[in-house]
Amino acid sequence: MRTICAGLLYGALALGANSALAGGFETLQVHAAPKAPAVTSFVTIDGVSMDLSVYAGDVVVLNFWATWCAPCKREMPGLDRLQAMMGDEGIEVVTMAFGRHNPMAMEKFWDRANIENLPLHRDPTTDLAQAFGVKGLPHTVILDAEGNEIASLPGEAEWDSAEAIALLEGFLTD
Repeated sequence: MRTICAGLLYGALALGANSALAGGFETLQVHAAPKAPAVTSFVTIDGVSMDLSVYAGDVVVLNFWATWCAPCKREMPGLDRLQAMMGDEGIEVVTMAFGRHNPMAMEKFWDRANIENLPLHRDPTTDLAQAFGVKGLPHTVILDAEGNEIASLPGEAEWDSAEAIALLEGFLTD
């Protein structure tokens, strides 16, 4: 039954997403069916190898960004507020620095933007980004509670907007 409900939700969102959303979500691509990622490994800011499976059970908003990316600088505070608002509701915002990044520069970026609720992770080989089809920054991928890709959004968005909250709440209800 859960699979049928999830399929109906994804299908409805896929048919109507582009016509009803604003705030940067006009280019949201909701998949007709969840897709298992080919790569799930990343590195923490401390250099520890990890896997996206540590977020199993939560809907993950996986955001690829870079310290040199101007749209990323504008978008990151909204992602931070989203995590503060919905972190206890089953949403986990996971930030992933694209390519080689100096951890000190990443921390400086966080300090300047007053980011308090987001993790600092890295994708130094860009294998994770490539597996999710990232071609530009920022790029956000939404994973369901089982770790499957259910949506993708190239470009900047207002992640703490009413549209974002409603969208993510819809993904939580499957």
